[in-house]
Amino acid sequence: MLPDPPPPPARRDPRPAFPPPQQPGPRTATRNQRLTLVLGLLAAGLFLLWLFSTILTPFVLAGCIAYFLDPFATRLSRLGLSRGIAALLLVTALMALALLALLLLYPLVIAQVGTLLARLPSYVAGVGSAVQEALTALEQRFGPEAFDTRLRDLAVSQIGAILSFLGTSATRLIGGGYALFSVFTLVVVTPVVAFYLLRDWPRIMGRIESWLPRRSAATLRQLARDTDRVLSAWLRGQLLCCALLAGYYAVGLSAVGLELGLMVGLASGFLTFIPYVGSMTGLATALLLAIGQFGTWDGVGLVAAIFVTGQIVEGYIIYPRLLGDRVELHAVWVIFALFAGGVAFGFLGVLLAVPMAATLGVLARYWLRRYLESPLYLDPPRTGV
Repeated sequence: MLPDPPPPPARRDPRPAFPPPQQPGPRTATRNQRLTLVLGLLAAGLFLLWLFSTILTPFVLAGCIAYFLDPFATRLSRLGLSRGIAALLLVTALMALALLALLLLYPLVIAQVGTLLARLPSYVAGVGSAVQEALTALEQRFGPEAFDTRLRDLAVSQIGAILSFLGTSATRLIGGGYALFSVFTLVVVTPVVAFYLLRDWPRIMGRIESWLPRRSAATLRQLARDTDRVLSAWLRGQLLCCALLAGYYAVGLSAVGLELGLMVGLASGFLTFIPYVGSMTGLATALLLAIGQFGTWDGVGLVAAIFVTGQIVEGYIIYPRLLGDRVELHAVWVIFALFAGGVAFGFLGVLLAVPMAATLGVLARYWLRRYLESPLYLDPPRTGV
């Protein structure tokens, strides 16, 4: 009987064996990991902002529109409308209102620009003669040795040159303002992006909230709520204040007979979002135009009275009633943020300036509270040597 053949050799599997399951890694992030995440996100955000700064303006503007209209869309949704229909109605209404204002105001502003171009030499001559008379009166009062004749003539000529430059710059800015924004961007891209952002706003906010690190989610949500409270109060108050003051200054300056009262009043009201700077610029411009047009101090006094009344109404009626103590943005901080944003990124920086200022203000107050509760502040002083 033949012996059984030997068994065939075992075939080796060419595929590598899977490593044994490993234990899960640590579930607690280190301090370096947290710091790297924060600094990496901050660096990536600044780099993307710098890289796409030339095309971000319509998207940031659409985001501002969606943020401003979100409370109204939420109320309409609670009344039974779908979020998409509510967003479509609100964006369409806002665009129709903007178009109506453009159709009504643009011809009037263009007419004012024509008046400025036609009357600019007479305005320069009127202001020069008024300054000449004022310097002559001061010379008679304090003596000829107080004012040199050449210095007086130089001051008069320089004031005329400054007025001519400002008038020409204003007409170029208004007449060629379309160069600042693309018509296609304003008419098409911004409303479309604003609609989609407004429609999906709760979903976007929910998704961003789900990405928050679990360890700091509660703190970050509270900081976001504080920023939203400060920012929404400031934006709502500033928009209402700008609209009311623009109408008041335009009507008041036109009523006293200032030929360019409509343009100066609207510009003064809209520039009020820059605390003090807008009103002071409008006051100086209106006074110079009044001196050049009226040639008497009575008309100049009426113009000054209009601006003084506007500042009193703004400081004692509009702001206390609309905002109270809810706005925690100091005027100096807002001015610095607006100018810094404008210098860094142009109009895009102006749009982002106030939200960034509100966010940094909330963060600064949060860290100040943490500091005042920490041993760094509460550590008792040393009593011995």
